[in-house]
Amino acid sequence: MASTKTPPGRQPPKAHLPPAPLPRSERVLLLVDFINPLDFPKAGDLLGPAWQAAQATARLKARLVRQGCAVIYANDNYGVWHSEFRDILSHCCALPGMRGEMARLLAPAPQDLVLLKPRHSAFHSTPLQYLLSRMQARELVVTGLATDICVQFTASDALMHGYDVWIPSDCTAAENDEWKDAALRHMQRVLRCSTRQGSRA
Repeated sequence: MASTKTPPGRQPPKAHLPPAPLPRSERVLLLVDFINPLDFPKAGDLLGPAWQAAQATARLKARLVRQGCAVIYANDNYGVWHSEFRDILSHCCALPGMRGEMARLLAPAPQDLVLLKPRHSAFHSTPLQYLLSRMQARELVVTGLATDICVQFTASDALMHGYDVWIPSDCTAAENDEWKDAALRHMQRVLRCSTRQGSRA
């Protein structure tokens, strides 16, 4: 009889989970880079506004989920290519102060979808467009960090893919108000995004 023991130095294979169907959701909430160690230069300038945006986003998420809206997290891997999202989440949740509080507040629910992105846009080299098409999404609600970088790049790509885009102005943050306001004006004027606040869900 063949041995069923795992050879030394090898891990037993992981059990395969049954596939879960993607939810259908005409409106999808996207959280960009909120699970974030904020350890780059001048991150202190972003921390306070990011925490305020995180609280507004938590309230918006609760309302939209009650309405049946699906949620996707698109997060940077911060240059650690062997990392997984749960490792990033665990690291950020353990951080002191507002950085840890933000990660704990916005930690994904079991039904939320998660993907890692290599660059600014949540669409670039990720399965986001595939997921949205399978979910039959028509509107993308983009929240996160930073307004003038990853949120703006994501909004631009969302427009190119034909989605209606809502950027709740109170659910994003930048290093200073001038940069945030300029980005919101650009997204409203050029990309034709709505920038109404999240309280108007």
